[in-house]
Amino acid sequence: MAIYIDPPLWPAHGTHFSHLVSDASLDELHAFAAAAGIPERAFDGDHYDVPERRFEELVAAGAVPVEARVLVRRLIASGLRIPARRRNKALKVPLLNRWEAIMPGNDALFLDLLDRWSEPHRHYHGCTHLLSVLEALDLLTEPDEAPRSVLLAAWFHDAVYRGAAGEDEEESARLAEKRLTEAGLPEEEVAETARLVRLTSDHRPEPGDDDGALLCDADLSVLGGEPEDYARYVAAVRKDYAHIGDADFAAGRAAVVRQLLELDPLFHHERARDLWLDAAHRNLESELT
Repeated sequence: MAIYIDPPLWPAHGTHFSHLVSDASLDELHAFAAAAGIPERAFDGDHYDVPERRFEELVAAGAVPVEARVLVRRLIASGLRIPARRRNKALKVPLLNRWEAIMPGNDALFLDLLDRWSEPHRHYHGCTHLLSVLEALDLLTEPDEAPRSVLLAAWFHDAVYRGAAGEDEEESARLAEKRLTEAGLPEEEVAETARLVRLTSDHRPEPGDDDGALLCDADLSVLGGEPEDYARYVAAVRKDYAHIGDADFAAGRAAVVRQLLELDPLFHHERARDLWLDAAHRNLESELT
């Protein structure tokens, strides 16, 4: 059991904040915070927000300093993490931090992608889904990191979203090819990123395609949520397809669910199967019936 703190990178209220978390229990976290005199109002569901001026003091009190990405991974692994799709706060700062880790100096491209993921017609296929996929990649690759092409494919895989299955993925892949080439990435990395984006149209990577399997598993991780989370996911998808009548949506959604149940394997990596497979099958079968 340990308490972790990340660097004070998060701007707010004229200063910068760190996150304080436990890898074991909220009771442990609350006890540490109380002993350190951190007010209860600083608690935000699964962490405490603490101002920059208190960083060294909290480290001296026993908090283990780690990078922000490591802190998130420890929190996810603990089971205490509140999924991104259940958060109401703006996600620009955590997404920017992740973008800077893989594409520093490409602010214009980040803002373009953020605008796309923030389009008002998106309900499920929005920023919370993007962050959830990136967090799932963290969890699947712990203690390592996913290849940059996989992370970039996550950023681009729904960058174009109009509710046209197959066409959206193709246009997203073409967008990746254009914008990443303009950003100066090597041709091979651009091609690999676009290939991975296209895989998300059917989630059927070839045997031995570890990077494709990794991205597909992360993209489908929502299927393995708790029943109430899965119900919110289905409701959000329905809103994404509000332009389609109820009968047509019901028929199309049933076909999608059947296709997912027929995927063998549904999840490819052992860690993904352990985390999500049983719950995903229960959720899908429940929705279909």
